[in-house]
Amino acid sequence: MATNAELAARRQLAVPRGVASAYPVFAARAENAELWDVEGRRYVDFAGGIAVLNTGHRHPRVIAAVKEQLELYTHTCFQVAPYEPYVELAERLNARAPFKGPAKTIFFTTGAEAAENAVKIARAATGRSAVIAFTGGFHGRTMLTMALTGKVLPYKKKFGPMPGEVYHLPFPVADHGVTVEDSLKALDFLFRADVEPSRVAAIMIEPIQGEGGFYEAPRDLMVALRTICDEHGILLVADEVQTGFARTGKLFAVEHSGVEPDLVTMAKSLAGGFPLAGVLGKASIMDAAEPGGLGGTYAGSPVACAAALAVLDVIEEEKLCDRADALGARVKDKLAAVARRNDTVAITGIRGPGAMIGFDIVKSRGAYEPDAEATKRVTAAALEEGLILLSCGVYSNAIRILVPLTVSDAVLDEGLAKLEAALVKAKG
Repeated sequence: MATNAELAARRQLAVPRGVASAYPVFAARAENAELWDVEGRRYVDFAGGIAVLNTGHRHPRVIAAVKEQLELYTHTCFQVAPYEPYVELAERLNARAPFKGPAKTIFFTTGAEAAENAVKIARAATGRSAVIAFTGGFHGRTMLTMALTGKVLPYKKKFGPMPGEVYHLPFPVADHGVTVEDSLKALDFLFRADVEPSRVAAIMIEPIQGEGGFYEAPRDLMVALRTICDEHGILLVADEVQTGFARTGKLFAVEHSGVEPDLVTMAKSLAGGFPLAGVLGKASIMDAAEPGGLGGTYAGSPVACAAALAVLDVIEEEKLCDRADALGARVKDKLAAVARRNDTVAITGIRGPGAMIGFDIVKSRGAYEPDAEATKRVTAAALEEGLILLSCGVYSNAIRILVPLTVSDAVLDEGLAKLEAALVKAKG
């Protein structure tokens, strides 16, 4: 088998540089929260395929469901010859919708497709065109979802102009000097300066920002947005692509706020590593588009739907929402202890419900001055220690932990020890 260096050289010649890889480590196999590269080196996986693997690499229930489906059929296109796994999965998600009343679900392939189709559905249901999102938010890499995304680098550079009638509000983060009052004042300014409320179809928000730094939307903001949406006939869209499926201790992160959205976008951990996305929404809204207006050739793959049904079984049977809370408490306790030490890089802002944990790396203790360079050193040192770890954030100084919820206590503790060692090594 080729080495990592040999594969990296081949990759450079064959694959455009626009698709970046965090590390020059090529996967050979993986199991639960562990991954081995082509040279046989083992890593503890704290990235989980960017929140795709809440049920771990190759969960036996998921693999068995996929194998069973492969023996029946792999594709018919739901728009040509529909199939039961799609319908059954929609039924099960509808029953768990984070809002009252009848629900319906449509499936797609990627998170960006889900976000884009949520906008299509909102426009069809309201007869309006404008959409409001937040700075720091990430919603995808298609043209419309790039416009929705509230971060220029690296997502928008060289790709303009963006589609019109997409507006952004500042996302409230205390350490960044932005309050809920600031966000709501900006919305008031927006309504008076750029777009009247009667032209706004939807406000889209991540209940916890992913790429933006693992910052939770304050409950006060969510409540205010719900009130404003109700007042003006605007739909509230919860983007749960990264936050969904037990990661935060609830099936959907928006449940923590007590606020009911009109539409929910889903992807990532929905199908345990198989490409599947969806939009879940209030039935009357979901039925607004004309027949044939929504869909996709590969949308709602029967293989992925079978995997997703198994994922829902695993979440329930293995009590992964409770497990997320237990893992998160363990991780935050460890980070709090590290934060009190003087021999590591300075860390602050340990946060996140369930096991969606983030923290910031700053230049000195007691002040918030982001340190992006030290953050790079931490992730590089983690890889040397045998830990796959990702950064994020509008200042590129946040570390995010997305370890599979099925991780054993022993492997979790091993990974935390490697993280601690990386934080020490990065101080230099």
